[in-house]
Amino acid sequence: MNIVHITAGAGGMYCGICLRDNALVAALKKMGHQATMVPLYLPLTLDEEDQSTGTPIFFSGINVYLEQKSALFRGAPGWFHQLMAARPLLKWVGSKAANARPEALGDMTLSMLRGEEGFQARELDELIAWLRTQPKPDVVCLSNALLVGMARKIKSELRTPVVCMMQGEVDYLDALLPEYRTQCWKVLSERAKDVDLFGAASRYFGDLMSQRLGLTPDRVKVVYSGINLDGYGTAQAASSPGTGTSAPVLGYFARMCPEKGLDTLVEAYIELRRRDRVKGLHLRIGGGSGPGDAAFVNALRQRLNESGYLKDVEFFPNLDRAAKVKFLQSLSVFSVPARCTEAFGLYAVEAMAAGVPVVQPRRGAFPEIIEATGGGVTYDGDSKDLVAALEKLLTDPERARSLGQAGRRAALEKFSAEAMARSVLDFYQEAVSSPVTVV
Repeated sequence: MNIVHITAGAGGMYCGICLRDNALVAALKKMGHQATMVPLYLPLTLDEEDQSTGTPIFFSGINVYLEQKSALFRGAPGWFHQLMAARPLLKWVGSKAANARPEALGDMTLSMLRGEEGFQARELDELIAWLRTQPKPDVVCLSNALLVGMARKIKSELRTPVVCMMQGEVDYLDALLPEYRTQCWKVLSERAKDVDLFGAASRYFGDLMSQRLGLTPDRVKVVYSGINLDGYGTAQAASSPGTGTSAPVLGYFARMCPEKGLDTLVEAYIELRRRDRVKGLHLRIGGGSGPGDAAFVNALRQRLNESGYLKDVEFFPNLDRAAKVKFLQSLSVFSVPARCTEAFGLYAVEAMAAGVPVVQPRRGAFPEIIEATGGGVTYDGDSKDLVAALEKLLTDPERARSLGQAGRRAALEKFSAEAMARSVLDFYQEAVSSPVTVV
């Protein structure tokens, strides 16, 4: 099968969707399929071999912004337009830029959703022109629903099915300013009709997006994410929590930001230390941390310092893959008390693959993932409930070990990159066999 996978890059920031898509494309290639990963906006930041290497970056983040803000730039000569799309420049911009907030991106989001009718129509034409130079794809996959504005013209020009993944767009869209929020949901719902089939990262998120977009059940299929398990070692080695230290270790690995609840976990850790029922407890914090996260992380350091526990807390920002796996395998219990509407939570599966039990809030996709794996427990969402759940597991190492082993087995059987690729191929085949007619 010949597949084109279009993924939005996050510049210098690690992005779970990028990691998932990259692992998927690599697995599809290993299975003998022709899979091309096309990056948008900014280069991808990954901890594995970049499957988009050699492919141009389309919808240059600089061009997209300037086209939104300047009618003069929309008529700029081609050479200047291409200059603003140069990979080294985009890589530099991505490494320096702070994280953009949805409140400032409503007009651009609406324009992108309008596709060929938006200010970035030139970018879409360039993408399609390049795709015409490549072998005709059997299917084109958009990595998230914010890209559905491309579907109509891609289908019309290339005469190929277009599918779209849904991987956590709700919080972003709902955070837009009111004057854009309603319009974006309306246009997204209209443009969803151009997509042959939607893939949801979880049953929970598929149901949520179906409700918001008015999609019938036959339009949405659950396609669970998976990870590359290379380097995670044997089940026996990974099932011993806290390796490398005699003290129990509470761990976090996700972007270091309020949306993922890192401040909630820090407060839970401080309360656990005050109770002193888990002797010698350490906290290790890993994950993506960019310029926009610095103030938040510094405030957490100050809070830990004031509490007197900073000496027992370590921060590990932007680890490479080998260091990430080693980090996860050093933990006794893992928790990311996310506030956002998680469509999946790839980090939870990564922890399970390392044999570490997880403690996650009973919301979003977490109950579904933990039920499917048996690799952890959920709590009701209150900070006191988090403290109680963590303390119960940290003081019962036999139960923690049992949950860690169950999660490890499930990660191997259900959430590997290969399992994801097999599920995705079935999803693609269904779209190819029953394409939506272009109106």
